[in-house]
Amino acid sequence: MTERRIAIFVLGPSALELAQKIKAGIGGDIYGPEGLAGCDRHFDNALQAIAQNARQAQAVIGIFAAGILIRAIGPKMPEKFRQPPLIAVAEDGSSVVPLIGGHSGANDLSRKIAALTGGHAAITTASDIVFGEAMDEPKSAVLFNRKDHKAAAAARLRGETIRQELTIYRSTGGPNHLVYHPLTLAVGIGCERGTDPAEVKRLLDDTLEVNNLAPQSIFQFASIDVKEDEPAINQFGNVYFFTAEQLKQQSQRITAPSAIVEAEVGTPSVAEAAALALVGPNGKLIVPKVKSKRATIAIAQAAHHDDFLSHENRRRGLVSVVGIGPGDQGMMTPDVDFALWWSTEWVGYSLYLDLVENLRHGQTRHDFPLGDEEARCRKAIELAKEGKQVALVCSGDAGIYAMAALVYELLDREPCRIAVEVHPGISAFQAASAKAGAMIGHDFCCISLSDLLTPWDVIEKRIKAAAEGDFVISFYNPRSLKRRDQLERAFAILKQHRPPETPVVVASNLGRPQEHIRIRTFAEFNPEEVDMLTLVMVGSSQSKAFKRGDGNTYAYTPRGYAKKMDLK
Repeated sequence: MTERRIAIFVLGPSALELAQKIKAGIGGDIYGPEGLAGCDRHFDNALQAIAQNARQAQAVIGIFAAGILIRAIGPKMPEKFRQPPLIAVAEDGSSVVPLIGGHSGANDLSRKIAALTGGHAAITTASDIVFGEAMDEPKSAVLFNRKDHKAAAAARLRGETIRQELTIYRSTGGPNHLVYHPLTLAVGIGCERGTDPAEVKRLLDDTLEVNNLAPQSIFQFASIDVKEDEPAINQFGNVYFFTAEQLKQQSQRITAPSAIVEAEVGTPSVAEAAALALVGPNGKLIVPKVKSKRATIAIAQAAHHDDFLSHENRRRGLVSVVGIGPGDQGMMTPDVDFALWWSTEWVGYSLYLDLVENLRHGQTRHDFPLGDEEARCRKAIELAKEGKQVALVCSGDAGIYAMAALVYELLDREPCRIAVEVHPGISAFQAASAKAGAMIGHDFCCISLSDLLTPWDVIEKRIKAAAEGDFVISFYNPRSLKRRDQLERAFAILKQHRPPETPVVVASNLGRPQEHIRIRTFAEFNPEEVDMLTLVMVGSSQSKAFKRGDGNTYAYTPRGYAKKMDLK
């Protein structure tokens, strides 16, 4: 794995001397804009580079206004991952402000920087202000009895002695006794296919209790790569997977080799070997293999927390199928934004990747032309098989006429062990309805008019059923350079079931600068104003359109509240 280093950001030459002084004192790399001499690394976009390092750096330091750091990191702060220390330093070194991670090293690092610059560390954490240090600062450890922290701080304020214990073993602590559990334990897991996750969890809990080990000291889990899709193992989340060959390299260190296991998976040990592989050559096995009916675990201890970074392993590969919405990034969900940011590979149609290019911060692009849907999905799956975190980028919603279904179809035909997540987005029909008013206020459906994959006679049956059912209908793929008459044929079917005044929404280039929304009546609708970037939404027989005081026409489909409220 890549070494996690401190990232020191500057925006111009005036901050470079201070950056070099800070680097000389605490280490790290200096990041500056392209062309700025004296930097270790360069960036085109500062906000994107800061966001990238917030995912992978040991700490992020910005020698500029705190607001810049906040704007860069603010949208990327979900609960699902831990932020590194984030520190803003005034360009003259007078103020050093830990913005995030005060109890994760930022306060201590800020003091060191202030000592180098002759400035003031603007610490706001209560215990730091009183004692000059954070009593709950983990430093690669977890404070077990947080409930006692306030009492301990008050006791220390009274001049009483506070015991601070660092141990991998269970200890209750108390108001004058704070217990820290170092993150140095690794758990190796092996199990039979289809083992109940509860059995493995129970085996782990029992083993920890028998050996008096604190579960808070567990930093990582590991197993063999053929178990990447095993729920009993993946329930722990922070799992790394080794090949049989990598595990076999630990053979001289294991205590319980098994010829049966070696014949089955190619290595004489899974649980012990995986735990030892995680903690590196300086670690040791502290709990040899323990067995339940269908599972085994072993526990090893690293000599130091950083030893976890000294070996090669990988997480389970993941394909995140993301829907970026119709094009306007303001309509992209935070969940999709995070999935794009967290991934290391982007796969998609070039136009869709271009729409989010400004969000890219080092991910590798894998571009495909229009029409290569299967190739896109296969590429995403192949990258995930290598342990990569992949975003398969779709417009609109990933599950509506997009790649999610094809990914699952390929996995159904060619099973593999990667993980798949589908992140929904705002679909074109939702955006069109919202821009036009509220056309999908009642029952609706979506029909694609493309007969490239679906025979026209099947499409025609669906149009007739939707027309007779009086649904609001959103037509996707209404026309292309080669398909010119399907839309007219669809309207010919609908003509028998829709009055002439039925509103029709014609929405082109949704969410893009060329966006154009028109509301026509069924009678005046002209197919010639429709192209391949247009969605056509035909109202039900109950849909209505009206003009407001701003001169704009709006369309909606009433749900029946007028009758319920006896409105006239």
